[in-house]
Amino acid sequence: MSENTSTSTISADYAQRITDDLAANRSEQDRARAELTRLQDALVQLETGEQILVKMQEVLGGGSTKPAARKSKDRKVAAVPAARSPKSRTASPKGGRKQKAQADQGAPADGGAATKGAGDPTWRELVTGYLTTQREPKSAAEVTSALTESHPQRKTQVAVVRNTLEQGVAHGLLERSKQGRSVYYSPVSATTSDA
Repeated sequence: MSENTSTSTISADYAQRITDDLAANRSEQDRARAELTRLQDALVQLETGEQILVKMQEVLGGGSTKPAARKSKDRKVAAVPAARSPKSRTASPKGGRKQKAQADQGAPADGGAATKGAGDPTWRELVTGYLTTQREPKSAAEVTSALTESHPQRKTQVAVVRNTLEQGVAHGLLERSKQGRSVYYSPVSATTSDA
């Protein structure tokens, strides 16, 4: 009879330990998820800031290929938010990325002139023009998709549209709003611009 008591006591002890370990494991998972979400939000903000700074650097004419190569290398290591386009997730091996980044640096001088004619509107005009016709805020992906459909002759990239949207926010032409991890853009309302 003492064997049954000791066996049931041992079983109860193990069951309690397993329950405690499971609760601790779930608690640690929740903490890790919260930390991951915080880090992903911080990464999105840093990437947005970097895009704005790179664009400003390009406008000023002091572009360098080293930050672009570093950025694609870091992106491989970091967790990419779900809102990114499939093109940025499917990267070639390390050597190919650097060659592609260097090739892309030369592309805007040649390809940009070929895709935008002398009388064509600028990206800012296209983006703000599209958003003023919309009743609700749109994401960068939605704006890119709409511009691709309405201007098939122009090479439309999500990064270019996102940079243009951020420039519009910086210049007070557009408003940025966040819903969860998604970022939406809309034109500045009349009441906001009058204030």
